[in-house]
Amino acid sequence: MLQLPLVVTAQVDVVLLLVSFLSLWTRLTQLGYPNAVVFDEVYYGQFVSLYMKRVFFIDDSGPPLGHMILALGAYLGGFDGNFVWNRIGAEYPSSVSVVGLRLLPAVCGSLCVPLVYLLTLELRFSHLAALGAAVLLLLENSLIVQSRFMLLESVLIFFLLLAAFSYLRFHNAAPHSVFRFGWLLLSGASCAAAVGVKYMGVFSYLLLLGVASLHTWNLIGDRTVSHLSVCVQCVCRAVCLLVVPLLLYVFWFYVHLTLLHRSGPHDQLMSSAFQASLEGGLSRITQGQPLEVAYGSQVTLRSSASQPIPCWLHSHKVNYPIRYENGRGSSHQQQVTCYPFKDVNNWWIIKDPDRQDLVVSSPPRPVRHGDVIQLLHGMTSRFLNSHDVAAPMSPHSQEVSGYIDFNVSMPAQNLWRVDVLNREAESESWKTILSDVRLVHVNTSAVLKLSGVSLPDWGFRQLEVVAEKHFKSQSVGWTVEEHRYGTSQEQKEREAELHSPTHIDVDRKISFWAKFLELQWKMLTVKLEDSEHKYSSSPLEWVTMETNIAYWLHSSTNAQIHLIGNPVSWGVANLSLLAYQLLAAIYLLRRRRGFKDLPDGAWCQFVCLGCVCVGGWLVNFVPFLLMEKTLFLYHYLPALCYLHLLTPALLEHTHTHLLSRATHRRALCVCVTAVLVSVFLSYRTFCPLTYGSPELSANQLQGLKWRDSWDILYRRR
Repeated sequence: MLQLPLVVTAQVDVVLLLVSFLSLWTRLTQLGYPNAVVFDEVYYGQFVSLYMKRVFFIDDSGPPLGHMILALGAYLGGFDGNFVWNRIGAEYPSSVSVVGLRLLPAVCGSLCVPLVYLLTLELRFSHLAALGAAVLLLLENSLIVQSRFMLLESVLIFFLLLAAFSYLRFHNAAPHSVFRFGWLLLSGASCAAAVGVKYMGVFSYLLLLGVASLHTWNLIGDRTVSHLSVCVQCVCRAVCLLVVPLLLYVFWFYVHLTLLHRSGPHDQLMSSAFQASLEGGLSRITQGQPLEVAYGSQVTLRSSASQPIPCWLHSHKVNYPIRYENGRGSSHQQQVTCYPFKDVNNWWIIKDPDRQDLVVSSPPRPVRHGDVIQLLHGMTSRFLNSHDVAAPMSPHSQEVSGYIDFNVSMPAQNLWRVDVLNREAESESWKTILSDVRLVHVNTSAVLKLSGVSLPDWGFRQLEVVAEKHFKSQSVGWTVEEHRYGTSQEQKEREAELHSPTHIDVDRKISFWAKFLELQWKMLTVKLEDSEHKYSSSPLEWVTMETNIAYWLHSSTNAQIHLIGNPVSWGVANLSLLAYQLLAAIYLLRRRRGFKDLPDGAWCQFVCLGCVCVGGWLVNFVPFLLMEKTLFLYHYLPALCYLHLLTPALLEHTHTHLLSRATHRRALCVCVTAVLVSVFLSYRTFCPLTYGSPELSANQLQGLKWRDSWDILYRRR
C-alpha cells in the first residue's frame, strides 16, 4: 500500500548551478548593447530578413539550420524583416528587438559552460577538473564575444559538445538503464544539428562515429552478451547514429524549402525547374507553359553550364568578322552566342526538316528523344548551323552560326539530333524546364555547348557557343525555359508574337527531392564570394593568436568590441596540447618495451581523453589547413573548446599518476592556482574589448596591444 508521507530525495550539484548562472550572466548581461550591427550580423541578418519575408536564398557557407535558429529568435522578438543590412555599425531602429536577434546564440553559448563541466565528468575525471574546464570556458573572452551576437559559432559549439556528452553518457550508463538509448538518440540528433548549422560539423560527427564503431566492435567481441542483445544494440546504434541524423538533416532542408517559397535574389543560381517552383520571378513567366515541346514551338534555351550566371542561346543581325585579330578566317555568317539577359533575340523555333510549317499543328506533334530538328532564329529567320570552321575563341571546336547562303560552296549543315539526357523512357518527349537535352550536330556529330569564353568587342563581350566532338556530358545540356506554341507563319506576325508575354495561369511544381538534391549540389559547388578580407587570417596564426578582429567601433568614442582570446588560457591550451602529445608518445614507447606505467583503467581513461579532446581539436582545425576560402579567427573556436577541456583533465592525470611526492603535488596546486588567477586577471583586463564598455582612453587601448599584429583602434583626443 502507498506509504504516507511521500518523500522525494534529490541531489543537486551546486557547482554546476553556479557555473551555469555565471555563464548566463557573462553572456546575457546587456545583450542589447551595442544597439548597432556588429561584424557578421550584417551577413546573417540578410538571411534572417529573407526568412521573415519567405524569400528563397542560398548560402554557400553551410546548411540552413543555423539560419533558421537565428530567424526563430528574430521571429520571437517580433522582427518583421524590414531592416536594411547594408553596413557594420548601422543603428538598429526602435522597432527591432536587438535582444531577440541575439538571444538564442547567447543561450547556446551559455549552455556550453555547464556542458563542458558534465562532459569532463563523463570522461571519468573529478568534479574539480570539471570545474577547471568550466572556468576556462567561462573566462574565455573570444567565446563570450562570439556568443553575444547574431552569429553561429556558439550554436555549432553547443551541438558539438552536446553530441559528445550524450554519447559518453550513453556509453557509461548501466546496460539495462531505461534512458540509455535516449542519450544515444540525443547524440545522433545533436550530430545532425551540428552538421545542419555548418558543414564543419561533419568532421566531429565522423570522429564520433569512429569512436562508436570501436565501442560496437568491442561489444560484438564480448562473449558475455547474448547474440540477440548484440544484434539489437547494433541495430539501435545504427538507427540512432546513422538513420536519425540523415533523416533530420533532410528535415532541416524540408522546413527551409517550405518556408522559402517566394522568388529571391539567388534564383538565377538554380535550374529553370527550381526557379519555376517559386512564387514570382521566373514562375510568373513560365507558369502554365505547354509541357511538351512540339514542332512549331517557340522556345528559349538556357545552358546548364552557365553557372552561377545564367545565359541563353542567342543570335543577332551581326556577322562574324571576315578575319580575326590573329589572322584566322571565319565563315562570316551570323553570330550565335550565349547572352546572360532576357532578350527577344533568345527565341528559337523548333522546325521539322521535312515540313515548311513554323506553327504547331492540331494536335501538336511532340519532339522526342532521337528526333532530328532544325532550330530557326525567331527574329532573323536564320537556321542554327555548324560546319568545319574553327570557332573564333576556341579553334579546337567548330564555329556555330546562323546560316547565310553566300553562294560560296558552303552548303547549310543545320540538322540537330535531340538527346534527352534525363529521360526515363527511350522514346520520352522533350519537356519544358524538366528535360536536360543535348543537341548533336548531325553532319559532324559535334555537340552544341557553351565554351565559357567571352567574345571580343565585335561579339559584344557575349559568351562563345561552339560545337565540340570531345566533350564532358555534364556541361553540354540545354533546358527549354520559356515556351509557347507558335501560331504565326508570317515573319512580321511572328515577331509581334515573340514580343508578347507567355504567362498562363496553370500551376506546376517539381518534387521536394529534386529541389533538395539540386540545392545540396549548389551549396557544395557554388561560391558566392571568395575575396580577401582585412581581418582574414590563416589557421597557423590562430594557434598563437597573431590576429584579432575588430567587431564594432563606436561612431564618436573609443568604445569598441574585438574578437580576441584570453591570452593566458590560450597559451595554456597550446601547452596542454603539446604536453599530451609528448606524454602519449612516451607512454606508447614504454608500453611497446613492456613497461606499463598506468593501470588499465587509467590508460583507457587517458586514451579516451585523447580521442575526445585531441581528436576534437584535430578534426576542427586540420581541415582548415586544406581549405581555399577566406578564414577568420572565429573558425578556431570549436577546436579551442576541446583544448580547454583537455587542460584540467591532463593536470589531474599528472597530479594522480605522475607526481608521487606530496611536495610536487603541492607545487602543482600552487602553479594551477596562479594560472587560474592569471586567467581571471587577463579576462578582466580585456573585458572592455569584450563588452564594449567601459570606454578606454587611447593610452589604455594602446596598453592592451600585447602583440604588434593586433589591430586595436582608437581616437586620440
